[in-house]
Amino acid sequence: MQYPTILSNPNLAFHLVKLTKSCFKKRIALVFPALLFTILVLAQDTAVISVQNNTKWTISKHIYGHFSEHLGHCIYGGYWVDSTLPVAKKDRIRLDIVEALRKIKVPNLRWPGGCFADEYHWRDGIGPRNQRPKMVNTNWGGVTEDNSFGTHEYLELCSLIGCEPFIAGNVGSGTVEEMSKWIEYLNFNGESPMANMRKANGRTEPWKVSFWGVGNETWGCGGNMTPDFYSDQYKRFASFAKDYPGAPLKKIVSGASDADYNWTETCMKKIPLWMMWGIGLHYYTIPTGSWAKKGSATSFDESEYFNTMKNALFMDKLVARHSAIMDKYDPDKKVALIVDEWGIWTDVEPGTNPGFLYQQNSLRDALVAASTLNIFNNHSERVRMANLAQTINVLQALILTDKEKILLTPTYHVFDLFKVHQDASYLDVNLKSPEYVSGDKKLAAVNASASKDSSGAVHISLVNIHPAKSITTVVYLSDINARNISGQILTAPQLTSVNTFDKPNAVQINNFTAFKKKENAVIVTLPAKSIVVLELK
Repeated sequence: MQYPTILSNPNLAFHLVKLTKSCFKKRIALVFPALLFTILVLAQDTAVISVQNNTKWTISKHIYGHFSEHLGHCIYGGYWVDSTLPVAKKDRIRLDIVEALRKIKVPNLRWPGGCFADEYHWRDGIGPRNQRPKMVNTNWGGVTEDNSFGTHEYLELCSLIGCEPFIAGNVGSGTVEEMSKWIEYLNFNGESPMANMRKANGRTEPWKVSFWGVGNETWGCGGNMTPDFYSDQYKRFASFAKDYPGAPLKKIVSGASDADYNWTETCMKKIPLWMMWGIGLHYYTIPTGSWAKKGSATSFDESEYFNTMKNALFMDKLVARHSAIMDKYDPDKKVALIVDEWGIWTDVEPGTNPGFLYQQNSLRDALVAASTLNIFNNHSERVRMANLAQTINVLQALILTDKEKILLTPTYHVFDLFKVHQDASYLDVNLKSPEYVSGDKKLAAVNASASKDSSGAVHISLVNIHPAKSITTVVYLSDINARNISGQILTAPQLTSVNTFDKPNAVQINNFTAFKKKENAVIVTLPAKSIVVLELK
């Protein structure tokens, strides 16, 4: 049989899938051939998505969180600049960065690390700046830090952005007393040595910090601990991480790396549920799969691109497996899974300090980000916080700076598109996608998630990872009456397309109109290598 003309007809795909659904309902003999032909259609050119208007849970805004470590030029030369730099500032906080992050509604910001957290002693970063001791950042480049950006500066940054702070406390080289007194300094509204010290340093009212990480990567740079040893340490540190009036802590366990399911199992088994709000997970997308030679951010072929997307989409399996382990001990899903470090990690840009982790950001990175956020949305019954690494000038950054210049990366634009999902009601998505094939390997070419906001507007985020083929996508709307539909798209001529300081808008969001409403469906033509968000009202 010859299918090309038939299979390229989205109206036929629409009617075939509609017929199949009708046959299932009526249980008539026609169901098998109709279903078979539909499968043939789906296997070739057409994606079919069914969006159910049944709100199951909320997509927490905190899934859209970010991570800023004392690393390279994320803090110093990023947020925190020299007083002589000719840009708008409050104190030394750069305000164009603040405004860019406010626009995408950054909900939380994790700090001070990362590996840096477990060599950071908070008292070094308070008081008069000219009296703060300097330190060596042994993890990232061996540079000397002057500690001019510390607790007060970080919390002022969070206030300006309008986000919640998420502090990773020092378990690796710190003490129980040190962490306990930092929390008292931050959160106690009364008379005590730490509260009085805070007031003497210019802050009368407590900040009431809620999100608190008890250590970071304790299996590695945070102490090279076993899961049994860390679980005992967690209980010890967490016991003295006190709740103060109006400031209950959400304590977060330093979780597993990648597919270390034993780490999650051990922590869930040994730590009482009441002692933790969440447990972490760290996973980075390495294009080549090798930490020794990770691959270039801007120069890669299609084979490496395919491998990158395969590694990025592995996040779905990771989250599902770790969640299943958590379900054994927490069937009511009271404990959140926190993916507090994720993103693409490539080799540094040529000529830059290898310890500063500075990399460019291409359309490929945007496709990684959008696909990952769709995964988190679809697992939002368990994933309730995530933190992209990292916000400024490091790894999969949202923003790059060069002295007074600034540019927004393709990844930034993904967060701008997807902010509509923050604190919206999750809608169930059933997806059948054509395949993106490379050699003997296959990936689903299309991924998606959907939500309904407080005004009743439905948002559907669609990603076509295929680098060369546009894909007709039939989106069925169950009990969703959409009178007005609009769309936005992020794409570019090449997977390697980037924004530069000379051409900062080479990759940007544009209006999208390649769709049409047909009865209770929307037929969408998703261009190759594109990210589309539809709004239905």
